Amino acid sequence: MKVFFTTVLATTLFFGLNAQKNNIDFVEYELDNGMHVILHEDNSTPIVAVSIMYHVGSKNENPDRTGFAHFFEHLMFEGSENIERGEFDKYIERNGGTLNAYTSQDKTYYYEIFSSNNLELGLWLESERLLHAKVDNKGIETQREVVKEEKRQRVDNQPYGSFMAEAFDRLFQQHPYKWTPIGYMEHLDAAQEEDYVNFYKTFYVPANATLSIAGDINIEEAKVLIDKYFSTIPKGQAINLYRDYLTLEEEEFAKTYGKSKSVFNDKDFFSSDSKEGKALIAEYEKKETVIPRPEVVEPALEKEIVDTIYDNIQLPAVFIAYHSPAQNSKDAYALEMLNTILSGGTSSRMNKNIVEANELAVAAFSFSFPLEDPGMALFAGIASKDTDVKDLKSALDAEIDRAKTELVSETEFQKVKNQFENDFYSSNSSVAGKAESLANYHVFYNDANLINKQLEVYEDITREDLMKVANQYLKKDARVVLYYLPKQ
Repeated sequence: MKVFFTTVLATTLFFGLNAQKNNIDFVEYELDNGMHVILHEDNSTPIVAVSIMYHVGSKNENPDRTGFAHFFEHLMFEGSENIERGEFDKYIERNGGTLNAYTSQDKTYYYEIFSSNNLELGLWLESERLLHAKVDNKGIETQREVVKEEKRQRVDNQPYGSFMAEAFDRLFQQHPYKWTPIGYMEHLDAAQEEDYVNFYKTFYVPANATLSIAGDINIEEAKVLIDKYFSTIPKGQAINLYRDYLTLEEEEFAKTYGKSKSVFNDKDFFSSDSKEGKALIAEYEKKETVIPRPEVVEPALEKEIVDTIYDNIQLPAVFIAYHSPAQNSKDAYALEMLNTILSGGTSSRMNKNIVEANELAVAAFSFSFPLEDPGMALFAGIASKDTDVKDLKSALDAEIDRAKTELVSETEFQKVKNQFENDFYSSNSSVAGKAESLANYHVFYNDANLINKQLEVYEDITREDLMKVANQYLKKDARVVLYYLPKQ
């Protein structure tokens, strides 16, 4: 067995070190309008991933208008000035591609994956979404019902489905992480068309977007196409001058801008021959795009918060939430590694001790939820039949306390390092994974080259670091404990 383990370890390290030498090359630059561009050429397969990451998530929302970032993830598929309503998906599907999007507390991400001869199509679609998407009452009402149904399926009618929302709500008292991206339905119901238009005009601008493309491209040819579809999108607030030109009636436009719409070229807005039109465009190009970023620092909890949630469940459960470090810190990496040792897979401590040996739970798990600002670390267990939920909580606490008082073993530590290395390479093995990683590292770490260097951060972490973060962040007098019990 020892020989077998040594061989596996040596093989893993060999392939890891060789993979590390094969850096992921990329080119990045910024357009005059502020959009950041990242290009990675990989001609191994005739596939390309086209993506845009907008630096806007639920934390950027008005506390009285939550759910907007996630709502826009849906609304941005409604169509645009040049794409008929409901046709966005069909352009991709007719060309054998796939597309999707997701929203988090910090970002909204859109992507298409298809054969590389469709690169220009992807660029056109994303430029349409950015420049003049349909943000009107018809699309709003359609997507409002879609989002409500999504919440019913994923949260309201899902056993334990509300635990994230309930944990964040109690763990964060001041920071906008208090609500999850799905938001509160009453806010979406109360919102008017003007609220949605203002959100679009604020966050869907070039200076808040990162275009990341990976796959079978020629870098120089891709640059030409990007210039064609994105450099023409105006900088500053000129983009919103143009959007208002398209959507406002003459009287309202003249009242807002002091000029008639007639001073612009109705066939090519930005090629106006009118001095007044040119002057107004130039004036609004100089108006800086300011993206609202919350500056709230969430205070540390000063006591343990304990609450009970009654849910449509058969088995009780316990969820324990702590504040965790921001994602761009060494502590965040260390806590992530510790969580993997505690609950990553069938051989993890929580599964072996709580589920298998003592049969206190049918499932026990923990995970880090690192975010741009300090996030959440969560430990949970779903009780076995006839298990007292307080006994389950004690078992979870025992594993957390052990992490505070004992160094993890060398075997556990090496295993988790190998696992992280494997996961890192797996996540960057596809063109879609590379496109997303490059965008993510640029937006949140200001260093796209972390795609080649991130493993060095993990190599710097020691077993002592894991014990340190357990003691620093997993404090009993600064956490939220939620008991989930079946409704009577």
